[in-house]
Amino acid sequence: MTQTVNPFFEPYNTPHGTVPFDRIEKACYKPAFEEGMRRQCAEIDAITGNPEAPTFANTILPYERSGELLHRVSAVFSNLLSAETDDELQALAEEMMPRLSGHADSISLNERLFERVKCVYESREKESLSTEQCKLLEDIYKGFTRSGANLPEAERERYRSLRKELSMLSLQFGMHNLKETNAYSLLLTDKESLSGLPDSIVAAAAEAAAAKQKEGWLFTLHAPVYVPFLTYADRRDLRRQLYMAYHTLGTGEGENSNVEAVKRLVNLRLELARLLGYDNYAAYTLEERMAGTPGAVYGLLDKLMEAYTPAARREYAEVEALAREEQGAGFTLMPWDWSYYAQKLKERKFNIDDERLRPYFELSRVVQGVFGLAGRLYGISFRRCPEIPVYHKDVEAYEVFDRDGSFLAVFYADFHPREGKHAGAWMTTYKEQWICEETGEDSRPHVSVVMNFTKPTKEKPALLTFSEVETFLHEFGHSLHAMFARTTYASLSGTNVYWDFVELPSQFMENFAVQKEFLHTFARHYLTDEPLPDEWVDRLVEAANFNVAYACLRQVGFGLIDMAWHTRTAPFEGDVPAYEKEAMAPVQLFPLVEGTCMSTQFSHIFAGGYAAGYYSYKWAEVLDADAFSLFKQRGIFNREVADAFRREILSKGGTEHPMTLYKRFRGQEPTIDALLERNGVKRP
Repeated sequence: MTQTVNPFFEPYNTPHGTVPFDRIEKACYKPAFEEGMRRQCAEIDAITGNPEAPTFANTILPYERSGELLHRVSAVFSNLLSAETDDELQALAEEMMPRLSGHADSISLNERLFERVKCVYESREKESLSTEQCKLLEDIYKGFTRSGANLPEAERERYRSLRKELSMLSLQFGMHNLKETNAYSLLLTDKESLSGLPDSIVAAAAEAAAAKQKEGWLFTLHAPVYVPFLTYADRRDLRRQLYMAYHTLGTGEGENSNVEAVKRLVNLRLELARLLGYDNYAAYTLEERMAGTPGAVYGLLDKLMEAYTPAARREYAEVEALAREEQGAGFTLMPWDWSYYAQKLKERKFNIDDERLRPYFELSRVVQGVFGLAGRLYGISFRRCPEIPVYHKDVEAYEVFDRDGSFLAVFYADFHPREGKHAGAWMTTYKEQWICEETGEDSRPHVSVVMNFTKPTKEKPALLTFSEVETFLHEFGHSLHAMFARTTYASLSGTNVYWDFVELPSQFMENFAVQKEFLHTFARHYLTDEPLPDEWVDRLVEAANFNVAYACLRQVGFGLIDMAWHTRTAPFEGDVPAYEKEAMAPVQLFPLVEGTCMSTQFSHIFAGGYAAGYYSYKWAEVLDADAFSLFKQRGIFNREVADAFRREILSKGGTEHPMTLYKRFRGQEPTIDALLERNGVKRP
């Protein structure tokens, strides 16, 4: 190392105390992790060694504040492990994750600490606690009991072992998926093979090939390449080739196979749940969700299947009819044909095309539009701040200011794919918001959105698809949830809410994508500055529900896979693809394709936090449709409604039960009706 002081060990001398990425070397992480664990152990020892009777002030509050250094280094490391990783970071993760998991378990299974927490919890009526303090106490107490604190010693040791192995397996699952994705490429050298592909995709593929010192056009499995290839490529054999490469990720027998990892993860989770007294892992997980039980999840999925299946079958038949019109009556529509012929049908019905829309969605203008939407709704503003260090040259940092001009948050935007970045899109934080009870100081959050949008080329700036605009709005909604946080405790701040509530703010923002008043604020041709034509906007709005039932069943299918794995009551030793296909059978529209498998690349549930929780996207969709219906009634930019949404939903974090917060905003519990009406499945 070239520096003498580890930057994690001292206050960050940066604007707003942001992470000094320019000073952090890979060698900084391990000693910071080790010192962070040592310090937190000392902080826990101080709590358990306190001779005074346990109280909220001397037990719960210092526990909540413990591990500040460890949280700091973990936030940076875990975020870069997804957004800017390499072999060295991944090797360090494999070394440190079991140690970090063991450290966390040593705290959650600390008998003396739990006894003090339990004492405060059982005597909570004797203390004059606020609503937020009560929620923090309840969460901490439940956190201990759900982490095995009440288990006998031998079973606590087994719990530690299970947690350590689960941590490693989840990490390896994600790494295998990233390596397999990066390892694949399709090099085309015949220009005729590019038939149907948009110029922007062809240009990007040429640049990708040149970057690898190859002649021709290089296509990968990254979303900005994969999705348009399957949508526009005329060569059916090439669409099939790319589709099969994507849908067989992790299914092979090589070092990056995830087949055994799926089995092991499922079985270890079941064992952990049974150890803690639950029938299955879903029952364990859903105890801390709005849904509450597996039965409630299946109830939602069943309602959606009943409502959307007839429409989805009609949509499938319509696309199939067009394909047979072009290819002959004997043509069998396969999954690699769907996007291609669905796009043709969409063009025929609505005369709308993603590629014709792209020039109106130049990235910098989309950014201005989304920022402007936040300003119009909530009065906040964004200012680019080059002085804030970033972890990659593509990342942009902004200062965010509230309506009254006060500093609100730091916002990082990381838009484009690269080899060190995982696929997908996500929001995360480098620092949570919290309020110092002693001084009243409000420590504001540092928030990041990470995406994989279409990259600029030498000839053109980054021009987004309409779907990418929706993705930006989605992740930006998450960031608003974090940026508007105003809670006392960091663990209850921002997006630290139930998993089936966390998607409400993000999916709520997607509603604006088809609002003419919003699109007119930024959608202009990047060359001519002409606004997106009104008739195109009308078609875009009309097309918003195109194949919406098919899309719903697809999401329901993923939810069914997730629940099938996590409602098991016996270990799994069977065939992973076969089990998955059986779970998805109720929503299967296509002929089965041998060799494909979703589970081996299903990072949401096997490498992320969505195990027994993938349904939450549809759960939150019910909420967001119901919430946005109020804006539709009173005006989509209505400041009074927006202020109520900010006050009751976005600022409260996990300080109260989400249904309490939602009813306070909406005045009623949500129903599925608004979603069905929005999707055109049910008339108002």
